[in-house]
Amino acid sequence: MDSNKSINIRKALPGDTEAMMRLIHELALYEKAPEEVTVSPEHFKESGFGSNPVWWAWVAAVEDSALMTSEIVGFALYYIRYSTWKGQRMYLEDIIVNEQWRGNGIGGKLMDALIQEATEKKFSGMLWQVLDWNEPAIRFYKKYEARFSSEWLNVSIEL
Repeated sequence: MDSNKSINIRKALPGDTEAMMRLIHELALYEKAPEEVTVSPEHFKESGFGSNPVWWAWVAAVEDSALMTSEIVGFALYYIRYSTWKGQRMYLEDIIVNEQWRGNGIGGKLMDALIQEATEKKFSGMLWQVLDWNEPAIRFYKKYEARFSSEWLNVSIEL
């Protein structure tokens, strides 16, 4: 990484949603499901920053001190899930880092910010899903001593 550039991990702001949507589309292409992204940019922004937010996020911005620019290159988005057995838990919906920025420790910095926030908010844990073929993500999560469950099946209804 250029010596003028640094990574800044911060809470997402309403103005970040356009860049976040670009990263969501990038992830959908990687997961071979670009047609599955049907949320509108307006709905996405309202859901995170409207009068009743249902998600929160951290963003990774590359700051260039020479050019005085900032570019969102990753984010981690979560919501609160309630377990009748465990109480409030953080559900990590997505952690995305732009392909050209992977390998710079950005994913780890985002994950650390999530863990710190979950600890501060006294959540009982953190959950997420990973595709069984996504070996780079699986290796990343294993660094955090994450438990992988083979007992539960994913179930959903499209409305």
